[in-house]
Amino acid sequence: MSLRIDAVYYMVFCDEIQSQVLTDKIVAQALNIDSIAIDNDIERAAFALKAMSHPIRLKILCAIGEHELSVQDIVEQVGTTQSNVSQHLAKLREKDILMSRRDANRIYYRVNDERTLRLIEMMREVFCSAKN
Repeated sequence: MSLRIDAVYYMVFCDEIQSQVLTDKIVAQALNIDSIAIDNDIERAAFALKAMSHPIRLKILCAIGEHELSVQDIVEQVGTTQSNVSQHLAKLREKDILMSRRDANRIYYRVNDERTLRLIEMMREVFCSAKN
């Protein structure tokens, strides 16, 4: 009788182990999907940070912030030539950090993505304030 009970307990134990292994596999697959999504977000963040990683581009982004500014306004705030600002604006637009619109003979720029805008706002608080 004892042997039969031990066999039953063993079968129940094996079923529990199999169930746990299956659960662990399902969780691992779900985590892998989340990991892929997180990896995509991290790649996008690294891509954006790399595109912003020039002093003039950071200055441009600090100047624009949540506003929409014309190229001339940006030139005045950044303090360099229009040609230099235009080159950096083109890079930021090419990397989808900024978007532009034309109004007659003026081009206006603003931040393209809400997440990037939040990042820029944090950078402005830390690095672009008059207190620093």
